[in-house]
Amino acid sequence: MLSMKAKYAIRALIVLAKNPNKTLQTKTIAKDADAPQKFLETILLDLKNHGIVASKRGVFGGYYLSHAPKDILVGNIIRIIDGPLAPIRCASITAYQKCDDCVDEKTCEIRKVMLEVRNAISGVLDDRSLAEMMQ
Repeated sequence: MLSMKAKYAIRALIVLAKNPNKTLQTKTIAKDADAPQKFLETILLDLKNHGIVASKRGVFGGYYLSHAPKDILVGNIIRIIDGPLAPIRCASITAYQKCDDCVDEKTCEIRKVMLEVRNAISGVLDDRSLAEMMQ
């Protein structure tokens, strides 16, 4: 399930994408993204630490996208904020862990279905850019 934190992150990035070549202050982004400012500050810091946004200090400072909107994939945003897309650990590619109660993952019916779920989710989110979401 997509968290509110991830929704706010996507909304904030769309606000920044709609304002190319501008540096926006957190309060402006929060207002336009309909997100709580304090919570958004933490989200923007996470996105900055992962290279999605950059910031500029000073009176005219704020945040801006580090990459073109066409190069920012929704799947990556969600992974940064919420973690792996897979519904269970053993179906994850980026954060795989064997289940403690699994006897044989090759024959595990649950894992087979969850791999399909993960692939379907990833197939959509890793093929959708921020630019496409704005259309």
